[in-house]
Amino acid sequence: MLRVAVPNKGQLADPAREMLAEAGYLRSATTRDLVVQDPENDVEFFFLRPRDIAIYVGEGTLDVGITGRDMLLDSRAKADEILALGFAPSTFRLAAAKGRAQTPRDLAGTTIATSYAGVLEDYLAREGIDARVVKLDGAVENAVALGVADAVADVVATGTTLRKAGLELVGEPILVSEALVIRRTGAPELPSVETFMRRLHSVMVARSYVLVDYDIRAEHLDRACELTPGIESPTVSSLHEPGWSAVRAMVPAADVHRIMDELYELGARGILVTDIHACRL
Repeated sequence: MLRVAVPNKGQLADPAREMLAEAGYLRSATTRDLVVQDPENDVEFFFLRPRDIAIYVGEGTLDVGITGRDMLLDSRAKADEILALGFAPSTFRLAAAKGRAQTPRDLAGTTIATSYAGVLEDYLAREGIDARVVKLDGAVENAVALGVADAVADVVATGTTLRKAGLELVGEPILVSEALVIRRTGAPELPSVETFMRRLHSVMVARSYVLVDYDIRAEHLDRACELTPGIESPTVSSLHEPGWSAVRAMVPAADVHRIMDELYELGARGILVTDIHACRL
């Protein structure tokens, strides 16, 4: 049975559950569950603190897990990223009091507070910056005001919280993070893992694409197919009306309105868009 770790709280939890449900898992799970058996799919799900997931996976206790890139790297666990899931984006950045530092190197010789000591220490070592790291649990925005540190390094979505604390960002992001599927380094290939990954990938494709159907005159068919090439190629069928064809193709959801406008200008009619709930490519 495949054993999978899922975040039980935080910004990763709800999107992870939604993605797994769209992939055909966790149909009977509730937010209070600690362990969920899914005998139909031969999978067992464990709901854990996001920070602990990389440790369990790295030790081989669980086969795969969903966590953030920041938490994976901070744990220094023997686990690897195998699929970026595209949700829960964030950056890990340095911040200090206004005017205190223009670049990260200006923080040499200072004390930096963070909840992600592993990520920060590795970054400072790579950049050759000698600074003292103070590890705090939870929010670190007030560490400068309270005199605990000269600067902070924290996960940032918009930077609003840091600015409210009187801090400004220093330099470029140390790390760009998002939700990941991770697996133990060197773990053997398993058919159950391949199936699990294929399902999650299909959800990501289904979320990113839509189906477009339209009718087009024969003289404009080639140009229409250039606008809607599909994955391999579009499906083209002859209509009862001579000189007309019906076309179906997958197109990126982000571009669908522009494509519809261009198809209409080309002479396409009966343009319909349909969401994709599941797929295998």
